[in-house]
Amino acid sequence: MPFTDRIDAGRQLARALAHLADEHPVVLGLPRGGVPVAHEVAAALHAPLDVVVARKLGAPDQPELAIGAIARGARYVDPMVAAATGTTVAYLEQVTARERQELERREQEYRRGRPPLDLVGHTVILVDDGLATGATARAAVAAIRRAGAAHIVLAVPVGAPESIARLQHVVDELVYLEAPRDFRAVSLHYRRFDPTSDAEVQYYLADPVTQALS
Repeated sequence: MPFTDRIDAGRQLARALAHLADEHPVVLGLPRGGVPVAHEVAAALHAPLDVVVARKLGAPDQPELAIGAIARGARYVDPMVAAATGTTVAYLEQVTARERQELERREQEYRRGRPPLDLVGHTVILVDDGLATGATARAAVAAIRRAGAAHIVLAVPVGAPESIARLQHVVDELVYLEAPRDFRAVSLHYRRFDPTSDAEVQYYLADPVTQALS
């Protein structure tokens, strides 16, 4: 059954994550669409909310096809996709440099001067609105681990079964609500799937309830 919207998905996901409340987790949303979902999780678990910005690395002449992704201090490249698309080392460095600039711009815009939350020794719940290829989630997980998280939980309302299977061994725990065998796109599992704006991301991050827990 499709979720009404990201708020509905976040509330349902929060119930599946209730067992983590006593661990006093930090909740991180993947912008943009993962942030409204993450906000509902953070509010339900009485946890602080932040973002981990990840940027897809598009293939040569096929920018919508991910050969990998980057996050702060981390890069993931799918070697099979890179080889199949003729990705060269020079191209990879070029697209990485371009996306890193955009990553830094978005981090500054979203946080508005607030420092990133300290993740050292914490249980961290990484939330997105769905898992398609899993490239950005994988880069984000690498960045979170590099930042010192003790236990990493990836949580999504819906995901492609093959991506869920690939990411099971990358995180300490993976929580999902649906993994349909006929998965085609995240958007098809929502009745309303309007694009999330930068202003909405800033709004959720500035929520005094979750900020007070930081």
